[in-house]
Amino acid sequence: MKRSLFSLFILVLLVFTSNIEAQKRRGTVKVKRSTAVQTPRGNSGNTAVVIDERLAVLRVEPSLFAKTVQRMRRGRTVIISGLREADGVTFYRVNAAPNYGWVQAEAVAGKFRRGDDARLAKLVHSSKGFEQIDRAQVFLDTFNDSPLRPAILLLTGDLMEETALKLSAEATRNLDRREMSASGAPLHSFYLNYVALDRYRRLGINFLFNSNAKLFHYDGANWREIIKKSPKSNEAAEAQKRLDSLKEKMEAVK
Repeated sequence: MKRSLFSLFILVLLVFTSNIEAQKRRGTVKVKRSTAVQTPRGNSGNTAVVIDERLAVLRVEPSLFAKTVQRMRRGRTVIISGLREADGVTFYRVNAAPNYGWVQAEAVAGKFRRGDDARLAKLVHSSKGFEQIDRAQVFLDTFNDSPLRPAILLLTGDLMEETALKLSAEATRNLDRREMSASGAPLHSFYLNYVALDRYRRLGINFLFNSNAKLFHYDGANWREIIKKSPKSNEAAEAQKRLDSLKEKMEAVK
């Protein structure tokens, strides 16, 4: 009798255990990891900046035929979270808050991708007008430790001194001497508040003004950086020449 009861107990225990294991197996779900979206080399959440508005179309899907969310402006910062190949190009999945989407890889540049400083420097040299200055400033804001930085600093300083001469002629042509005199404000304040300077100030670029010669001059910030941070570079000697010239120009009397 005791043996029968013991056998029955063992049987019930085995059935109970089997049911528990079966429930565990039924409750287990295998998750298949998606391989459709890859992350660029390095950490996820890489920072990049828009350098080419012609390609900077944010799309809902990684395709040149996908619906457009927006066209992003040059200098816009985005966070990259993945990549995918489609339509013969590479797309990055980006967070361009408040929007998300996909953008062609060549539209952006950043430290996360080797060689992007050289690519942007080449684009700067190929550009013209304000676009060249704007892209050069994007380079300087993005690649603070690039070996190409001194060359871009020197180039931008030279571009800004050329621009200063054009702005001088434009301001003198557009500012009415009688109106300025009637206002009672100093002459130099009209020049230094001239509306065409605004777009450069937004980039962090400033000008000096020689009241005697009525001429703007670039303030030389880039040249001073070269001498301070890259004193042994080939550009340092040229930067010093430009600073010496700037001093003479500011002391000149028309």
